[in-house]
Amino acid sequence: MTIDVGHSMPAWLTEVARSQPYPLVFATVSGAHLYGFASVDSDVDLRGAHLLPLTEVAGLRHGPETVQHSSVVEGVALDLVTHDLAKFCRLLLRPNGYVLEQLLSPLVVHTTAYHQELVALAPRCLTRHHARHYLGFASTQWRLFERTGEIKPALYTLRVLLTGIHLMRTGEVVADLRLLWSDHGLSYVPDLLAAKREGERSGLGDIVDRAMLGADVMRLRDRLTEAAERSGLPERATAHGALHDLVVRARLAGAQLQ
Repeated sequence: MTIDVGHSMPAWLTEVARSQPYPLVFATVSGAHLYGFASVDSDVDLRGAHLLPLTEVAGLRHGPETVQHSSVVEGVALDLVTHDLAKFCRLLLRPNGYVLEQLLSPLVVHTTAYHQELVALAPRCLTRHHARHYLGFASTQWRLFERTGEIKPALYTLRVLLTGIHLMRTGEVVADLRLLWSDHGLSYVPDLLAAKREGERSGLGDIVDRAMLGADVMRLRDRLTEAAERSGLPERATAHGALHDLVVRARLAGAQLQ
């Protein structure tokens, strides 16, 4: 199963969101579906934020800050991870590209007014230090590619570097590789995407020479480093107070999310 922007969410995804033990502030599809290279056998990664009630945060017993759920629905593997709203906001205030991409994913399964407030505050969470997140993730994925030779980590490497470059230059979070590659001399990317759609563990084949791919990755790393140095993004997030107020209001009115 593949999910794309402009297509409705499968009904069972909405049902999974509704069946969680705590009300959800939002739930979106992340992972390969968001990045533009889901395979026919890709898992669906559902990510979001839940809201613990006052009774599970004000006393001695604290509810789970992270809820994880894995299952197979209609033959599709589902991986769901949500964080309590306060934890999610703390992560937003760090240079954490994961949570920004999850929050701003156009593949929305469940939304609320608080979700829309978070989206509106996202620009105030961006800093030039997010480049470190993307450089670090790219290094991890490139090492995996060097061990396996599979297309998946190669595409992840290219995707995170291009997302980071675009973010540093424009202040905009774009996670879909299909929207990012064309301005960087990566003419082989459409063929890699087509091969990846056939299976999670497909290899490069004769699509692109490994040495050429490695040279492009090094070039993009340098480009991201340079973009971070020149970026107009601030050194620190400025949304602390607004996010604090949002969490308090949501906690006090938590029953309204049910």
